[in-house]
Amino acid sequence: MHEKPEKQGLAALTLGAIGVVYGDIGTSPLYTMKEVFSPATGIPLDAAHVIGAVSVIFWGLMMVVTLKYVLLILRASNRGEGGIMALTALAVQAAGKTPARRTALLLTGVLGAALFYGDSVITPAISVLSAVEGMEVITPVLKPYVLPISLGVLVGLFMVQRHGTDLVGKLFGPVIVVWFGVLGLTGFVQIAQQPAILAAFNPWRGILFLYGQGWHMFVAVGAIVLAFTGVEALYADMGHFGKKPIQLAWMGLVLPALALNYMGQGALLMRDPSALENPFYRMFPQAWLIPAVVLATCATVIASQAVISGAYSMTKQAIQLGLLPRMQVHYTSALEAGQIYMPAVNWILLVAVLLAVVGFGSSSALAAAYGIAVTMTMLITTVLTFFVLRHGWGYRLSAALAATGFFLALDTVLVLACALKFWQGGWFPLALGLGLFLLMATWKRGRELLIESIRRNDPELLPFITSLAQESLHRTQRTAVYAVANPGTVPQALLHNLKHNQVIHERNLILTVVFHEVPLIPAEECVNVTPLVPGFWKVEVNYGFKNTPDVPQALELCRAQGLAINLFETSYFLSRETIVPTPQGTGMAHWREALFGTLSRNASSVVSFLRLPNNCVIELGTRVQI
Repeated sequence: MHEKPEKQGLAALTLGAIGVVYGDIGTSPLYTMKEVFSPATGIPLDAAHVIGAVSVIFWGLMMVVTLKYVLLILRASNRGEGGIMALTALAVQAAGKTPARRTALLLTGVLGAALFYGDSVITPAISVLSAVEGMEVITPVLKPYVLPISLGVLVGLFMVQRHGTDLVGKLFGPVIVVWFGVLGLTGFVQIAQQPAILAAFNPWRGILFLYGQGWHMFVAVGAIVLAFTGVEALYADMGHFGKKPIQLAWMGLVLPALALNYMGQGALLMRDPSALENPFYRMFPQAWLIPAVVLATCATVIASQAVISGAYSMTKQAIQLGLLPRMQVHYTSALEAGQIYMPAVNWILLVAVLLAVVGFGSSSALAAAYGIAVTMTMLITTVLTFFVLRHGWGYRLSAALAATGFFLALDTVLVLACALKFWQGGWFPLALGLGLFLLMATWKRGRELLIESIRRNDPELLPFITSLAQESLHRTQRTAVYAVANPGTVPQALLHNLKHNQVIHERNLILTVVFHEVPLIPAEECVNVTPLVPGFWKVEVNYGFKNTPDVPQALELCRAQGLAINLFETSYFLSRETIVPTPQGTGMAHWREALFGTLSRNASSVVSFLRLPNNCVIELGTRVQI
């Protein structure tokens, strides 16, 4: 086995990483410098402040992206997978059997995942708007058309999601490579005309800039943080490309291109302060403006696509970890299981993005809303990493604190800086994230109460089927599969079948599908078969949160454990619970119980979720109080 990928494979993965991973952070130059020196920040537009601000951006990229994510966080691999969900699973496992710590870490990770959705709304809105605003630089006459064209681009982007991203994905890498090449080239041209900007490489200039701002430093940092948005994608997409391609892409192309472009914009502002109107597009000659706008729009669409696809993947993982109700999932590729489309997520995101564009109206207004959700996710990532280092990898407390303490302080400063923008729009992604966190917490707690109610009210399984085996009931020559959440009690569907049909099947499988806090479980470890009494078996099907459930396929694996099943002679019995909130609201607050009941009623069918054959399924209803 070769541990290192072949050169061609590494090159292809690196190209893919450039296209998918770095689209978001790669489009930040469209609006960052303009916001740093906007009238709202009150930072003087002179040479000293320009050099200082660019120095903070450059060294921020070095510390936040290079040191924290590229060198530290990418080491936290959960069986090759990354992202806030994978990191949360690692941290919860590291917490051992301490229930309070496990719950606290799980809720912290869930909050980070929920805040990701706020980013999923703001990123397409601000990216596309900032790109299309280049039309104003071409000619002010086009200004009234910026908003309608932006809305049209976004609607088109979400409309094509159902067709999958395979074809478009092949174009991601080359287009973004061209984009980064243009970023570097235009920046280099400006630096050549004003080489004094190279003083920004001196970190002392950045320190002096921040020190000179006093408490106003938080306002400046709240704008500068826009240069780091999208950094979570490095870790989230590790499972798709691997650590090395992501690191190579950053060090070999992305970081140099971003550094050149930010310094180029700084050089331009030092020469021509009037370029602050739109410093990115003012770097281009007039004849290049139209191609630049087209290229920028393509780049922002790609950046948005990566975030949208991430929202689908995050939702699927949350469903399989029991944090959200089942939703319809379409697999858009016959080869790649990770390429999915979720209609409900797609249309909810579209509505939220359009509301953001219309409500805020410009990239500058959206910039005030951008950052707080992103920086809080970054802070949560650092906290979870500490627990992985300390309890998962066995680092000494001093070593774990040394590795994460600096980043924890830095992330705290970034969060506080963005919190100042709360009333200017920062509340928007935060409200979205907290609302989703409430849904996740309610669904998880509701499912726990539901299983407790079933366990409390239904008879124990083993004594029941032992007595059943002694009765002379008619047995039909088929296999019955009873899917249950709690394998210790008698399935409601089995009770109904006995009561109404007075029949039992020759082979009865008590099936439990369990999703574990690991990304993937190999097929050979997927199924556990336990004989109970004659005619009854307990079958546990195990999946990771990135596996695609397929129960009929899993049942075929039972043959290796001595249970041969003819799928053509198999019926699947399901219980559909109708949730009845208790008047006293003893489990949860009454409104949360009502919310859980609504979510449960609108959850998509378990039939499609587990890929059961429609013509072999019998659903029986039952009312359950929680």
